[in-house]
Amino acid sequence: MLLLQFQAGNDRYGLDVAEVIEVVPRVTFRELPHAGPAVAGLINYRGTPVPVVDLTALITGIASRPFFSTRIILTDYPDRAGGHRVLGLMAERVTETVSCTEGDVQPLGVNLAAAPYLGGICLRPGGAILRVRVEDLLTPELRAALFTAAEDG
Repeated sequence: MLLLQFQAGNDRYGLDVAEVIEVVPRVTFRELPHAGPAVAGLINYRGTPVPVVDLTALITGIASRPFFSTRIILTDYPDRAGGHRVLGLMAERVTETVSCTEGDVQPLGVNLAAAPYLGGICLRPGGAILRVRVEDLLTPELRAALFTAAEDG
């Protein structure tokens, strides 16, 4: 498995590249009032408004910093109707991919109800990478806020 690596706080995380559509530079957002601190806003992606979630804010509670390596990762997010939506994820230090075999990824060994998106840990020389599962990233409330109106037509 190939993981797109990013950083939140002092820790490294990775998204399976099979869930990634494209990585684009950080752009200006259309802010969404009252959307919550983890929602960076909306961007125009090929003529379609796409919500962007700040992964650093979601994971650590602190907003992403505008580093040169801060990027928007456009992902394939499953909707409740069985289709797929584009979800933008803003993250810091999106600079490389890392190869992990399935054997490298081990269960966390703890039950973190507040972080169901953590899909194991890839133990590698040079440090561990926590795997993030896109389909489990949004809370039901955040998912409803970002997608329900569009899914309901």
